[in-house]
Amino acid sequence: MDRDLHLLIELQALDTRIAGLDREVARLPKEIAAIQASVGEAKAVLETAKGRLDTTRKNIRAKEKDLDVSQAKRSRSEARLYEVKTNKEYSAVLIEIEEIKQEKSRLEEEILALMELGERLAVDIREADAQLKRRESEGQAQEAVVRQKLAAVEAELAGLRAERGELARQVPPPLLAEYEKLLKARAGLALAEALPSQICAGCRMAIRPQALLEIRSGNHLLTCENCGRYLYWRE
Repeated sequence: MDRDLHLLIELQALDTRIAGLDREVARLPKEIAAIQASVGEAKAVLETAKGRLDTTRKNIRAKEKDLDVSQAKRSRSEARLYEVKTNKEYSAVLIEIEEIKQEKSRLEEEILALMELGERLAVDIREADAQLKRRESEGQAQEAVVRQKLAAVEAELAGLRAERGELARQVPPPLLAEYEKLLKARAGLALAEALPSQICAGCRMAIRPQALLEIRSGNHLLTCENCGRYLYWRE
């Protein structure tokens, strides 16, 4: 096999591996971010529940103050019953007292409903807190695994890049430039196998029989007449 072709085949193999590792290096930080986002979501659920409970408690205190005000109003109204002079005034005070009673009943019902809500929210908070702790624990373990994998991939990538640099120095500069141009133009594949079915594995177009014979001989470099990739024959 032509030496230059042999070098290009080795270079293509390295570039394919490097491209795959580059994708991993780009993907793994997103995986870490997704793990952190999952923990953040659990934290947000807990904080939301805590916020709702805090609001509920404030509402209870406000209603209790309103209840105290209502009770004071009733006491004043009941005291007035002994002060009125006419039946009309007496009836008006009784109506006022009845309205205050209804207001008191409504406030007590609202306070009871808020207390029940507070109890449910307290349960939600305990569950959300437990869920957050589980996610934090799982997330730390998962993130450690992904970071370890990322470090391993980066180390392997550094080694392959160094190996590629040494190999690329053996390729004639004009050929290397053409190879790298094809690599960018053809989605990371500058070389393609000439298949026994007489087609280019890169673009799936037919190869002339005479060209296929020359490719099989491996004596010199030939390119696909359609996609321009360097062609080689795998024995």
